[in-house]
Amino acid sequence: MFFDTDCGGVVHNLAYLRMIETARTMLAEQLGLAMVEMAARGVYPVLLRTEADYRKPAKLSDRLIIRGKMSRMERARFWCEFEVVRPADGTLMVTCQQSLALIKMPEGKPLRLPEDWAVRFAHLRIRK
Repeated sequence: MFFDTDCGGVVHNLAYLRMIETARTMLAEQLGLAMVEMAARGVYPVLLRTEADYRKPAKLSDRLIIRGKMSRMERARFWCEFEVVRPADGTLMVTCQQSLALIKMPEGKPLRLPEDWAVRFAHLRIRK
């Protein structure tokens, strides 16, 4: 989109983070963290850290695909990884890693990850 670019037609780094935020919301639903249901329970995933490597600049009118996955878990934190790719030539534009925790609101209390995650995501590197 035009509003995602600077005066030279290069995608601004903040635009990538907004795209990744959208992908993370969609990934959360795939992981069983539907936002409406979570809001009803008062449990929310909270972003703790974002690391992004901007490898190649995207330009105005580039079509981009964002791929995301949960990559690792601890007792109360989990990590998601994202790649922003230009499918026209397969160029990897951005890689991003984010750590998150589940928080009970309105108390702001960190929660342990659901017990069933150890089984559902057994293929991940799990740290205790």
